[in-house]
Amino acid sequence: MNTENLIRMANDISAFFDSEAGADAPAQIASHITRFWDPRMRTGIIAQAAANEAGFTASALAAVKLLVPPGPRPL
Repeated sequence: MNTENLIRMANDISAFFDSEAGADAPAQIASHITRFWDPRMRTGIIAQAAANEAGFTASALAAVKLLVPPGPRPL
């Protein structure tokens, strides 16, 4: 999947939850992405945010950071 499309979709989701959930928006966005996005899409958006945070809204970026699995990072 095209990373530009993933960023656009994450930003669209953030626009909705920013207006509905306020300060809880990043958690709601992360929950939505977890429930409705294919694992490959989630992996792609996490990798994109790690490589370059440009293009993300603040709440979309915060949400993607919530999606990063805990544990040691690969070398």
